[in-house]
Order: sequence, then C-alpha cells, then structure tokens
Amino acid sequence: MLAGALLILLPLFLGFAVPLNNRTVMTAVHHSVDGLVYFILALLGVGFGQMEGLGLQLAAMAAQVGVLVTGLLVLNLAGLWLWHRWQPMHVETGTASGATSYRRLFLAAAKPLAAVMAGLLAGWFLLPALDWVEDLATWALMLLLFLIGLQLRNAGLSLRRLLLNRQGLGIAVSLSVSSLLAGVLLSPALQVPMFQSLALAAGFGWYSLSGIVIGDALGPAWGGVAFLNDVIREIIALALIPVIIGRRPAMAIGYGGATAMDFTLPVIRSSGGLDCVPVAIASGFILSFLSPVLMALFLSLI
Repeated sequence: MLAGALLILLPLFLGFAVPLNNRTVMTAVHHSVDGLVYFILALLGVGFGQMEGLGLQLAAMAAQVGVLVTGLLVLNLAGLWLWHRWQPMHVETGTASGATSYRRLFLAAAKPLAAVMAGLLAGWFLLPALDWVEDLATWALMLLLFLIGLQLRNAGLSLRRLLLNRQGLGIAVSLSVSSLLAGVLLSPALQVPMFQSLALAAGFGWYSLSGIVIGDALGPAWGGVAFLNDVIREIIALALIPVIIGRRPAMAIGYGGATAMDFTLPVIRSSGGLDCVPVAIASGFILSFLSPVLMALFLSLI
C-alpha cells in the first residue's frame, strides 16, 4: 500500500515542479484534465457494474454515505463556526446572479454522476469482466495527478500569498482538522479501520479525485462511497452558501472545501461579494493540495 501511495504523490509533485508559460499548452492541460476525470469516473462505474451482488453492495454504500455525509456536515460546520467565533470575518453580501447560473452549476454537478452511471450500465450489461480495467485506471490516475500538479503550479497564484491569507489558511485548517476528527469518530460506525475512515474523510469535497484515489486503492465500492460523499457535500454547499454567507462567511466558504477555488467560487462571489474571493481561493487551493497527500498517507497506513 505504501508503494501505491508514493505512486499517487509522485506525479502530483512532479507536475507542481514544472513551470509553464504557454497559454495554449495550459488550455490543453485543462481540457485533458476534464476528459480524464470523466474517463476515470466511467471506469469506476464499470467496476461497479461488474461487482457481484451489486444490489446488496449499493444498499451498504447508501448507509455508509449517509453516515459520512451527516458526520462531516456536523463536525465541519462546528469547526468552521469555532474559527468564525475566534477570527470573525465580515463581508458585504452581493446579489445572486440568477436562476440560470444556479441551474448551470447543478447540471455541472450532475455530469460526473452521469459518467459513473454510464460506466455502471456498460459494466453491467455490455462489458465482460476485464482484468486490465484496474491497471488502466491506475495509469490514467497518475497522468491526471501530474496534470493537476501542473494546474496548481501554473494557476497564477503565489503560494506565499495564499499561505499568508489568515482567513483562508484558518478556514482550510479548521475544515481539515474537523474532517479528520470526523474520520476518527466515524470509524466504528463505518466498521472500517481508522486510517480507511480518515482517507474517506480527507476528500474535502474533491469528488473527481477522492472517488478515483479511494477506488484505485480499496475497490470500486469504497470509491463510490468517497465519490458520493463529496458530490453530496458539493450539492449541499451550493444550497447552503447563499443562506449563511452574510452572517457566517467562514462557514459558507469552508464547507465548500477544495471546490471553493473553482466550482463553488461563482456562488461565493455572487452571494458574498468580492471580499470573499481571495479567501475562497486560498482555502480551496490549500485543501486541494492537502487532499491527495492526506489520502495517500492514510491509505498507506491501512
């Protein structure tokens, strides 16, 4: 398992070490990341479809996802509330950008679910059991992490400035610590080893990565649990952010997790105003970097 963890981390750090100034190349990288994400999620779905006793597995997964989502929701909001009480952040709330933008965001959240469902149906009805699917998913994951490293390095963000953003750093630390606490406390309810529970809790809302990394290490069933847990977090965040960002901006930004720097950023911007944007980018970037590192570490300790 340790070798597998190193395979996960090495491409990420290699990508982060490569500076790129060519906009055309970076555009190609962004499109490649999108394509690889959907491809690997489809492979995860194929793994679902080829599992024996799929109906029973799905029932067990639903219970595990419910435990994870509920436990993380409660502890994340509690941790972020404590940070807000200690270091309050005040913003002037903006106006929502309209129903069309919201529909676009929710539809975008549905796309990865559609990719998994397409793979599941293909694996169940069309494809025979293929031994090489897991190897293909592993190599695709390594390429994806290399490209993600490139994106993080070349996002035009100064790591020093991000780490010096006190609110962003505090939100990221509060969310990560409360998530890991949830991982420890939920281990008995999930009936899994503590480090496996910690790995599941370390996705921080990055569903397109957590489902793939967990699935590659622990099989498609647990990959599905990680994926659904983080997808549901994102959907809850989209509904929660406009409601609480005026009074508790740290809670609104923080619960979005790693997606605060990209997917949920438009809602944060339209609901909380420009003051929230650098905080959201800082917290999202830090969590995006921590998530694969922590997942790899915990998976190596199982």
